[in-house]
Amino acid sequence: MNFLDTLDAALEKGSIDSKLYHNLTTLHNTYAQSLEEGGIPYSEEHEAIFLKMFELVLDQVLHPPTFEPFHKKITAPINYFRFGIDFLRPLVDKEISKVLHINNVEKIDTQLARGENVILFANHQTEVDPQLMSLMLEKHSSEIAEEVIFVAGDRVISDPMAIPFSIGRNLLCIYSKRHIDSPPEKKNEKQLHNQRTMRRMKELLAEGGKCIYVAPSGGRDRPNAEGEVTVAPFDPQSIEMFRLMAKQSKCPTHFYPLALVTYDILPPPHTIETELGEVRNAKRGGIFFSFADEVDMDEFPGSDMQDRHAKRSARAMHIWNIVKTEYTEIKQGLAS
Repeated sequence: MNFLDTLDAALEKGSIDSKLYHNLTTLHNTYAQSLEEGGIPYSEEHEAIFLKMFELVLDQVLHPPTFEPFHKKITAPINYFRFGIDFLRPLVDKEISKVLHINNVEKIDTQLARGENVILFANHQTEVDPQLMSLMLEKHSSEIAEEVIFVAGDRVISDPMAIPFSIGRNLLCIYSKRHIDSPPEKKNEKQLHNQRTMRRMKELLAEGGKCIYVAPSGGRDRPNAEGEVTVAPFDPQSIEMFRLMAKQSKCPTHFYPLALVTYDILPPPHTIETELGEVRNAKRGGIFFSFADEVDMDEFPGSDMQDRHAKRSARAMHIWNIVKTEYTEIKQGLAS
């Protein structure tokens, strides 16, 4: 039975609801169409990937997993890490995709090997950025590709279509500011969960040798009024929290701005949705990751300010400007 017939049977049986049925169908059809448009016939191999995805989605619908504050990627008996990369690989045009500033990736590898920590302050564009990052780094740095820890919002550990991908990643699970008040009766529970996550992150940094990716914007980049996808502003409090935690860990920690261009592969909805179950439209194309130079968290434009809030804002603006500049250069290069 092929994928679409399998979906029809599951809907008729009541194993999935109409919304999940629609979203899975949309993802499959746009995925297949995009490959065909790129001159890649949709094959039995691709069909097998979708059948595997549905098996994993259905399993977690019937048996919802519980994510601890720190979730370690699961690779046995099912290798969810490999599944996620294999699913995304056909959508990435490797001929035009690039990792920029490989020298900084090499520096990061060396720092991690010494038992030091690395924090990546990055923009965020698709829910599969972790898989896309690993896919691009697999030939450059297996350590970063496989062991990086992503700070993840509750959406990717709650949405039925996202969970099979999330299970295969190292995650620090946190409720974002955007969703912590919804529903109101869960706010206290979510705050307690976030506190446990912060304690666990502090322990990980104290151990050393950890690479953590965080999007200080708190969400994915979206188009502005002109339809141009822009880098969302960084939250000064988020950056300050990581700075303080790194300092408290007593372990040397390095901070790198990271700009990524991945939006077209799996764009988010144009507006922030409150309910789970967003529609996903896949598209094949190039992706880009630019690892900018390490930043000094103590010396930056505005670091001489006496007001601590103004200083934090200046630090966040400085890091955001670096990411924005790298991002703009990539986009301009694509347009030329």
